[in-house]
Amino acid sequence: MRFKTIVAVLQSEHDAERVLDCAIPLASRFQGHLVGIHAEAMPVPYTSATGFPDTEFIQVSAEMNRERTQKLHNAFIKRTEEAELSYEWRSLESFSGDSALTGISSVRSADLVIAAQRDIDGDEGADVDTLVYEAGRPVLVVPHSGALVTSFKHILLAWNGSKEAARAAFDAIPFMAEAERTDVLVIDPPDVPEHDAHAAGAEIAAALSRHDISVRVSIQKSNGTAVEEIIQERLAASGADLLVLGAYSHSWLRELLFGGVTRSVLRSIPVAAFLSR
Repeated sequence: MRFKTIVAVLQSEHDAERVLDCAIPLASRFQGHLVGIHAEAMPVPYTSATGFPDTEFIQVSAEMNRERTQKLHNAFIKRTEEAELSYEWRSLESFSGDSALTGISSVRSADLVIAAQRDIDGDEGADVDTLVYEAGRPVLVVPHSGALVTSFKHILLAWNGSKEAARAAFDAIPFMAEAERTDVLVIDPPDVPEHDAHAAGAEIAAALSRHDISVRVSIQKSNGTAVEEIIQERLAASGADLLVLGAYSHSWLRELLFGGVTRSVLRSIPVAAFLSR
């Protein structure tokens, strides 16, 4: 299996460069077709103080949208042609102007979607939270700062036995098959008679090893530490350059209200993260 159709979600000039820095090498590596998606907000009929449509303001806004789209389009075309890739560009419009939300129908026909991590405050960038939840396809989230790696030699798979974790593990096989090592991290496995805690992760490790993937399993007790903190610590200690995670194995509403592993990854994980659900 290879990622043959890759969608790059380009929300702004701020995040487009990092997304393309990741998407172009991967499209070249897998000899894939790269689709660039960008959306702008539809013109809103603003009114002046006198109650009449403010046509000048609407025109200026529309022109700014066109200019931003053209800049992103030019950057995308330039870089994909330099890389001699198969590509296409899709300019979209919606009331939100969010490239991730507007492009949902396009990403559902992709093997892999690449988008930028939102900033810590969550005020800029595409709505990657909803993208991960609604896409139905694996999403590779590019960190908003720091070194950007696309070779992914050391992968960390966070495993809790959920259907979301299983989906992510098998979706990520193209990366794992080329990695030097994949670590399966199991946190607080249930210690019940029918499932020995010491054997947690053994079945998924065996399944992955049949794909000639080098796998090592480690089990860790949280002892009250948040799971997302343990994952961050393990990433830092191991030097892993890609996190594979089943997204929203708890309810999205719960994570939205109280936080959780997925939302932490989408905001602050310092390496690329591969998420499926």
